[in-house]
Amino acid sequence: MKKMLITMLAVLAGTLAKAQTMPEILSDRHAMLRLQQNSKLILLPVQESEEIASIAVLDSRNEMVQRLNVKLAVDRVDYFVPYSLKGARLMDIEFRGERRQKGAMKDFACWKEMKYADTFDTTNREHFRPAYHHTPLYGWMNDPNGMFYKDGVWHLYYQWNPYGSQWENMTWGHSTSRDLIHWEAQPTAIEADWLGSIFSGSCVTNGQDVVAFYTSAGHHQTQSMAVSKDGGKTFTKFSGNPVLTSDAPDFRDPKVFWNEQARLWNMVLAVGQEMQIFSSKDLKAWRYESSFGKEYGNHGGVWECPDLFPLTVGKQGGDTKWVLLCNINPGGPFGGSATQYFVGQFDGHKFTCESMPKVTKWLDYGKDHYATVSFYNAPDNRRVVLAWMSNWQYANQVPTQQFRSANSVPRDLGLFQHGEETYVSVVPSKEMDAVRGEKLKKPTETCEIVVDMKSSAEIVLSNTKGEQVVMTYDAQKQEFSMDRTKSGSVNFSEAFPCTTVAPTYGHMKQLRLFIDRCSIEAFAADGKMAMTNLVFPSEPYNMIKVKGGKAVVYDVKK
Repeated sequence: MKKMLITMLAVLAGTLAKAQTMPEILSDRHAMLRLQQNSKLILLPVQESEEIASIAVLDSRNEMVQRLNVKLAVDRVDYFVPYSLKGARLMDIEFRGERRQKGAMKDFACWKEMKYADTFDTTNREHFRPAYHHTPLYGWMNDPNGMFYKDGVWHLYYQWNPYGSQWENMTWGHSTSRDLIHWEAQPTAIEADWLGSIFSGSCVTNGQDVVAFYTSAGHHQTQSMAVSKDGGKTFTKFSGNPVLTSDAPDFRDPKVFWNEQARLWNMVLAVGQEMQIFSSKDLKAWRYESSFGKEYGNHGGVWECPDLFPLTVGKQGGDTKWVLLCNINPGGPFGGSATQYFVGQFDGHKFTCESMPKVTKWLDYGKDHYATVSFYNAPDNRRVVLAWMSNWQYANQVPTQQFRSANSVPRDLGLFQHGEETYVSVVPSKEMDAVRGEKLKKPTETCEIVVDMKSSAEIVLSNTKGEQVVMTYDAQKQEFSMDRTKSGSVNFSEAFPCTTVAPTYGHMKQLRLFIDRCSIEAFAADGKMAMTNLVFPSEPYNMIKVKGGKAVVYDVKK
C-alpha cells in the first residue's frame, strides 16, 4: 500500500509538472503560458529549423517587460536557452509559418520539454569550441563591441543572442580578461528597449565613467548612449536618447574617441556606403563634420563597423598617419564579409585618403575575419584589435549549436610601406607569446606552428581521415594561399569550401600558424600578411608535411 501510494504521488507530481508548462491555446498560431514563480529560470526548447515565435513577456501588472524572438521546438529539441523569471508572469506567444503542416499546437515539443530550474548548465558540449579564443558561454555572437582597457582589465562587449544560436535578439554580452587570452563571462551589459535592439557600438572612458554608444535598431536606426558608474559592469541609459538620428536606412555602429590634437570627441558612423564624421564637446550634442567613401575602395556591400585611429609608420620616429577601418558585407575578396581599410590624414573634421580612389586594401585575406575594431585606451599606445571570426555567408549554419562564433586572437596593428603605398601590418599580440608552451612532436588541435622558409614552400596539415588544409607560399609571385576545400565538414554551405590568396608584399621568411580546433590563423612574422579561416575536421590535424621549409610545433597553454 505504501509503495502504491508513493507511485501514485510520483505520477501525480509528474502530471502537475507537465500541466504547469501546458499553454492556453487561443488559435492555431497563438498561445499564452502562465509562468511558475517558484524557480529562477524557465528553459526554453529551441529547434533551429523552425520559424521564429514572437514572445511578449508580461509582468504582474500585465505590462510588457520584454519581447523575444525564439525558435521554439515543434518536432524536436536541439538545445535549451534560459530565461530569467524575475518579474515575469505570462508569456504571450505567436507562432509564424504554415501551421497546417506542423500539426496541432498542443502537441508541439516545446510544451512537453520546457523545464523550470534555478541554474543553467553552460559546461562545454561542443567538439569545435575553441580553447584559447573568446566565445560566448552559449548562444549566438557576432561583432565585438565597446572594447576598452581600464585598471588592468580588458573589457569586451559583443553582439549576443541569449535565446538561440542564430542571429536574433541583439544585446550586448560582456566578458573581461587580464591577459587578452582567458576571458570571464559577465552579466549582460545592455538589453533592448522600445527604441530597438542593441546593435554595434563603442565605449570610451571619461574620468571614472565608462560611456557606451550603440545603435538602437527599431523602425529606424538611431544612436544612443549609456553610462556606467561601476567600471563597465552595469549601464544606465541616457534619458535624452537617441542622441543622433538620420533618415538614412543604414545608420549605425558609432565609433567614439577623444581626439587629443583637435581637443574634441569624434564619432564615426557607417551610413550606407560611406562613413560620416561627427564632433562633440560633451558627448551629448553632436555636430556633422564630413563624409568619406564616395568612389573609394570596395562598394560591393554595405559599409559597417568603422574605426579611426593614428599609427606610426615603422618603428618609433616614423610619420604618423590615420587608418580608417571599414568592414563591408558583402564584397570581401573571396565572397561575403571582410575588413577593408584606408590610410591618410585626419584633423578632427575630415579624413583624407592618400591612395587613389580605386585602391582597395584588405586587413585580412581569409574568409573569416570581420567587424574588426580596436580597444579604447590600450596600454603603451598600442592599437589592439579583435575580429569576429566568421562570415555572414554561412555564420548561422556552421556545425555548432551550444554557441556560434568566436573572436580572433588579439592582434597589434602598425604601418609599413611597400612601393608607393602605406599598408597596415598585423601581428599576433604579445600576449600570444606568453602562452607559447613546450615544443611538440606533431600538431594538436590547439597549437602554434612556426615555419621558417628560404623560398617557396608548401605546408600540408592533415589527419587520418584524409582531411587536409594545404598552404602554399609562392616566392616569385609573393603570394600565400590556403586551400580548405578538403578540410573536413564543408558541405553545410556552398560558400564554405574555397582557396584564399594573399599578397605578402615582399619575401616571407617566417610563417606563424595558430590552430584552435575550428580555426587556422596565418601570419607573416613581419606583419605583412594575415589570413583567417575556419575549418571543421572530424578529428584534429595531427600530421604536418613541409616542402621548402622547417616547422616547429608549440603547445598553447590554456
